[in-house]
Amino acid sequence: MWSLQDTMMEILVTAAVSFSLTAVLGKLLIPLLRRLKAGQSIKEIGPAWHMSKQGTPTMGGFMFILAIGALVAARLFTAGSGQGLGGLYVYGFALVFGAIGFIDDYMKVVHHENTGLTAGKKFLLQLAAALLMTALLRHEGYLTPNLYVPFLQTSIPLSWPVYMAFAAFVMVGAVNAVNLTDGVDGLVSTVTLPVALFFAVVTGIWQQWRTVGELTHFSAALLGGLLGFLVYNRYPAKVFMGDTGSLFLGGAVCGLAFAADMPLILIPVGVVYIAETLSDIIQVAYFKLTHGKRIFKMAPLHHHFEMCGWKEKKVVAVFSTVSALFCIIAFLGVVERYMI
Repeated sequence: MWSLQDTMMEILVTAAVSFSLTAVLGKLLIPLLRRLKAGQSIKEIGPAWHMSKQGTPTMGGFMFILAIGALVAARLFTAGSGQGLGGLYVYGFALVFGAIGFIDDYMKVVHHENTGLTAGKKFLLQLAAALLMTALLRHEGYLTPNLYVPFLQTSIPLSWPVYMAFAAFVMVGAVNAVNLTDGVDGLVSTVTLPVALFFAVVTGIWQQWRTVGELTHFSAALLGGLLGFLVYNRYPAKVFMGDTGSLFLGGAVCGLAFAADMPLILIPVGVVYIAETLSDIIQVAYFKLTHGKRIFKMAPLHHHFEMCGWKEKKVVAVFSTVSALFCIIAFLGVVERYMI
């Protein structure tokens, strides 16, 4: 018999194991990255004080990617034959984006500059991944063409071609929004913690859903993995996750939203990612329209507040608090859907 207590215990245990695995992997990975001279190149156009971060090992996202993967594999091995594969699908989706990020990171390390894949190549790879994921989730019965609207407890019926186009746009946009948030020590990890907890709790209370265990398990593993990574990534960071980690995170968050058949929930739970992206879009557009004027002191948004005098710790604390508050609001907007 399902109980909230059982769900919370599963979340805590899985998160604790993921935290421990990630922390141990970090002890092994960081020295290896230093030996490989996989150091981050810092853009000269960024805040001047960020230049001191030059050479900090990057691609540290591997530590939580591997830890989460180990837990997903263990879950598949121990679960009964009647269990769903939701966690595996989401992990695979995130892993594809992480692979794209790895290619980008590798090219940056090899060429010793902060440019990797061209925007066009990255977009095409991400678009292909998004379309494949949408087709897989549709085939396996996770998705419906009825777009669930949180808070209103209603759905908007769409045709499959329209839904597929919508899904591809949202997936690519959301993944890159998470990637853009990764610009301050510990920022994207801390902002994503409440998002992971949100999905763990929401999927956990949906007691009659055939994949409740797998998605809850994956979300909890993501939560613990991020906490383990913060052991090394909190200010001052000993390692960066790189595009390898941030694109994986974007894929994980986005994959969970679609596997739960509620992609619009990305609006409240991803409010920080959206704000970061909009600040960048607005800055570029305004700069072009006004021939050189700016609205923000620097984009994306976290750099604007840095230029206003905020310390990195304050940026992380404020942004993660906003993320947590909006995740609570999002929970109130969807919980009625899953309560029996």
